[in-house]
Amino acid sequence: MKESNIIIRRETPADYAAVEHLTREAFWNVYRPGCLEHYVVHVLRADPAFVPELDLVLERNGQLIGHIMYMRSVIQADDGREIPVMTFGPISIHPAVQRQGYGKLLLDTSMEQAKALGAGALCIDGNIGFYGKSGFVVAGTRGIRCCEDPEADPLPYFLLKELTAGFLDGVTGVYRTPQGYYVDEEAAEAFDQGFPPKEKQRLPGQLF
Repeated sequence: MKESNIIIRRETPADYAAVEHLTREAFWNVYRPGCLEHYVVHVLRADPAFVPELDLVLERNGQLIGHIMYMRSVIQADDGREIPVMTFGPISIHPAVQRQGYGKLLLDTSMEQAKALGAGALCIDGNIGFYGKSGFVVAGTRGIRCCEDPEADPLPYFLLKELTAGFLDGVTGVYRTPQGYYVDEEAAEAFDQGFPPKEKQRLPGQLF
C-alpha cells in the first residue's frame, strides 16, 4: 500500500483520548459484549514492560485511524534461560476502514521498527489467517508453549514470528504474557463510564 496521505508516527499524550476512543470502536462487541481493550491501552502506557518507541498511530488525511503498542516479555526456556521477546496489542483500526490493508501496513511497519530496536522474536495471541500473511506461525510448532496452558496441544491462536532468522533455534519453553494485560474488569467498567454510551450485545462468535 502506497498512499502519500498516510503517516505512521509515535503516539503522544495529545493522542491518548482519541486512541482510547478508536480502540473502543474497533473492539466493541467483537470478543465480548462491550470491550476491555481501551482500558488495556490506558493502563499499559504506565507498565514497566511498555515500549514507548513502538507506541504508534496511523493517520490518513490527518485523521487517526490506527494504533498499535508493544510490550517486552520473555520465553522461559526449558534449559533455564530467559529469552527476551516482545509482544504487541491491542492493534486497532477504525471500523470504517477495516479490511483495506491498513492493519497489515501498521503491523509490518511496526515490526520493522521492533527489529531495529533489537527484538529477535514476537509472540502474540491472534488469528493465523491474518497474522500468517505477515510471517507468523503457530508457536507450538516451534516448541514454544503458552503460559496459560503450557501442557495443551499447540494452540492455534498462540503465534510467533522470528524477526531475526534463527533467533529461536534450539529454544523450547513457555512464553510469559506481561501481567499488565490482565486488567480488572470492574475497573475497566468504571473507566468505560467516561465514554459515550454504547449498547453491549451478545453476538455469535464472541469468546467471553
